[in-house]
Amino acid sequence: MTQLPPSSFVALAQQALNIESQALQDLSTRLSGEAGEAFARAVQAVLACQGRVVVMGMGKSGHVGRKIVATLASTGTPAMFVHPAEAHHGDLGMVTPGDVVLAISNSGESEELTALLPLLKRQGVVLLAMTGRPQSSLARHADIVLDCAVAVEACPLNLAPTASTTAQMALGDALAVTLLDARGFKAEDFARSHPGGALGRKLLTHLRDVMRSGDALPRVLPHAAFSDVMREMSAKGLGAAIVVDAAGKVLGVFTDGDLRRKIEAGVELRSATAEQLMTPGPRAIRDDVLAAEAVALMETHRVNTLLVVDADGVLTGAVTTNDLMRAKVI
Repeated sequence: MTQLPPSSFVALAQQALNIESQALQDLSTRLSGEAGEAFARAVQAVLACQGRVVVMGMGKSGHVGRKIVATLASTGTPAMFVHPAEAHHGDLGMVTPGDVVLAISNSGESEELTALLPLLKRQGVVLLAMTGRPQSSLARHADIVLDCAVAVEACPLNLAPTASTTAQMALGDALAVTLLDARGFKAEDFARSHPGGALGRKLLTHLRDVMRSGDALPRVLPHAAFSDVMREMSAKGLGAAIVVDAAGKVLGVFTDGDLRRKIEAGVELRSATAEQLMTPGPRAIRDDVLAAEAVALMETHRVNTLLVVDADGVLTGAVTTNDLMRAKVI
């Protein structure tokens, strides 16, 4: 093994990154010409597809293909991966005439893939080829060719698929995000594809799903004595008592902080009522909003607790930053 100084490791890494960066720049430049027209036709073909996008590829192209499938599926384009070798042993039955097949091969001559081409054409599917050789067997059989050629691999031996797989991956991402925009795919749609992720929780969790409600709310009437206010605060653990009228509409709130400030000011508390102690017009939010909106309001006004009301201002709940953290909304 040749001993190299650490500085040469960095130089080799920079060289690889520069080669791959240039490959992507070249790919982008080509889209300004005929390659761009082919890309647009590919987008139109997928948008018109009545089935799914079936992606195929061998080796490293297969790994890239699986990632492209995952990106397409999560951004509104139904997609699946079929391994070319397995397709020869029954999996070709997964492909239907209404599908679009995206076949990926840098050389365009992968034996397992090219052997399927006559069968795919016979099924009448739209065949998209993603290849680095526009004159290859794959390209000749394809309805649309997506040119992902690179000048050189990042591998010092110019052998290992590196820049070529980066170009394939990037072109797949470009296809996915173009389709996403063309379909009018929104963040809410993305969240529905990712219900277990952070974005899904933020965009799918409503405030009513995480707020405290019913008997868990420390509520008192305006004429309640100070002792009743403190008893309700201690029992419910919210750090506040919510003052409501007979109809349940919020009038004000009395918090632990209010208690400390009134003690420091020398206010006689024992003879005071909830109405005399409360801070009127506390911040509140509607119960039909997303929990993420409560987070934004709390961050803007630097508060740890929000009251939740309905359209008529009637108290329906309360939420704290701890509640939102337990729900993993923040």
